[in-house]
Amino acid sequence: MIHGTPIAIDKSLSLPLMEEFYTIQGEGAHTGTAAYFIRLGGCNVGCHWCDVKESWDATQHPETSINMIAAKAASFAKIIVVTGGEPLMYDMTSLTTQLKAHNLRVHMETSGAYPLTGTWDWICLSPKKTMLPTRSVYESAHELKVIIYNKHDFIFAEEQAAKVNSKAMLFLQPEWSKREEMTPLIVDYVMQNPKWRVSLQTHKYLNIP
Repeated sequence: MIHGTPIAIDKSLSLPLMEEFYTIQGEGAHTGTAAYFIRLGGCNVGCHWCDVKESWDATQHPETSINMIAAKAASFAKIIVVTGGEPLMYDMTSLTTQLKAHNLRVHMETSGAYPLTGTWDWICLSPKKTMLPTRSVYESAHELKVIIYNKHDFIFAEEQAAKVNSKAMLFLQPEWSKREEMTPLIVDYVMQNPKWRVSLQTHKYLNIP
């Protein structure tokens, strides 16, 4: 499947909230930055190595007021990361409008499998083979982060780099369970192809959420 159809075009009042927490961004371009994470429930991309599969079923997570989500986020940090699940299953316009009203910098982590909605300061696109990103996300992504589980994923990474906009930063990140095997290959690949950068899940090495 190339992309999906949003299961809820307008969630103007509430969203299924799995968890929210203040931590350090552990991956990609903003590694080491304090950020408040908003993890939404609901995802049908079905990545087999997903480490938050409990987020997939939106019905298992309480519908929570967007106003409440935004107000709580504003009390913790200036950088907010909306993740999932897959946040673009929902229209993100209302949530990002509320977050922006609190003068927050709003980031998103997405597979890109649904059309882009919302107003974002930073979009981290982490594409999955099962449901490829939509053109709107390829065109708007600030960061492309490809997870490397096996050697074929380097081919997939180059295919995705050819589709993303020319200003996007390019990252290769080892899948956590394969890090011992894949990290040396990623290091060698980046040294031979310096348009790429290495991303690590530093929060897991540091044992923080």
